[in-house]
Amino acid sequence: MTKRLVFLALLLSGCVTAPQTGPAAPRAHKDFLVLDTHLDTPLHFARPGWSFAGHHDPATDLVQVDMERMEAGVLEGGFFAIYTEQGPLTPKGYADALAYARGRSDLIDSTLAKFPDKIGPALTPDDALRLNRDGKLVAFKSMENSYELGEDLSLLKEFHDRGVRLAGPVHGANNQFADSSGDKPRWNGLSPLGRKWVAEMNRLGMVIDASHASDDTFDQMLELSKTPLLLSHSSGRWAFDHPRNLDDERIRKLAAKGGAICVSTIFLANMNMTPERAALFTRYEHISDLSPEEQVELVRKWRELDKTQPIWGKADFERYMEMVLHVIKVAGVDHVCFGADWDGGGGLPGIDDISMLPNVTARLRAAGYSDADLDRMWSGNILRVVGEAQRYAAVSH
Repeated sequence: MTKRLVFLALLLSGCVTAPQTGPAAPRAHKDFLVLDTHLDTPLHFARPGWSFAGHHDPATDLVQVDMERMEAGVLEGGFFAIYTEQGPLTPKGYADALAYARGRSDLIDSTLAKFPDKIGPALTPDDALRLNRDGKLVAFKSMENSYELGEDLSLLKEFHDRGVRLAGPVHGANNQFADSSGDKPRWNGLSPLGRKWVAEMNRLGMVIDASHASDDTFDQMLELSKTPLLLSHSSGRWAFDHPRNLDDERIRKLAAKGGAICVSTIFLANMNMTPERAALFTRYEHISDLSPEEQVELVRKWRELDKTQPIWGKADFERYMEMVLHVIKVAGVDHVCFGADWDGGGGLPGIDDISMLPNVTARLRAAGYSDADLDRMWSGNILRVVGEAQRYAAVSH
């Protein structure tokens, strides 16, 4: 008989008493299921001589997310984005974008398939919980910008079948579906095709991502959607008055309809996009086309520019946490999550990459938030919204 069984037998017979315990100690950051709703890391997946599983020193590599850091217990997974740069609203533009998006989707699949014992694809909340129980990282897929669909909404079903569970209609410029927060109004919100896009997203059980949408587009999607919206990587306008950020009144309306804002590290100040930085960003967005030597030179120039011209000015971890705590007070713990925009322009001094995420948990603890609150904000609210979209689709068919 094992020592554990002997102890249980003595305990039941009354020969020993159970040890007295006090209140449970607060859980450590690594004990939560931590998900991020917008990971641009797939842009690194095809880099020559690079591995998602390898060690990547921030001093010599710009990547902010890799499996080594994830497995250290700071990030259990999230939504890996299929980002497609927008081009002309023409048949050729749509065809080129569609081919690119299909290739990016395949690249995500083939990269993750190299590590079946470490990370797995998730299609449902139950998948995410199962993978976490099995000690594996969690990989959902998202689609940033629906430009690649052209005017054929049946392609949404294709990307659903490819595993996409979260998608936004628009990115930095207006397109055939909607107005962007980064452009002048064309449709004053959703286009007629964009309204049909909302309905098809609901029918398929895909979560609508309102990040990058204009205020009017957000308002109309919130009204039309039968399921809650998610903002995968947006900040609060309270911290910085910028069209990419969401104002308090809209945050309250989002929460009232069951949605959630996944707070980002971006646009807490004006983006310091000098010509020199813009040129580096262009090369960064196509980093997989660079040789290993060219990649090293890109990182060197990037880090040198950071010393004199930080991307986000004076914004830092302290300002970020001020914004996070304000958004929580406005929305409530049931409607906040995290999407820092890692590998897509996110990150600030003090929260430079995912290894810094335990500092967020520590600050939320200091502000009085409980284990249950942290469970909701780190992953529970995300999985709830995904589940609600999928349940609606199941009962509406």
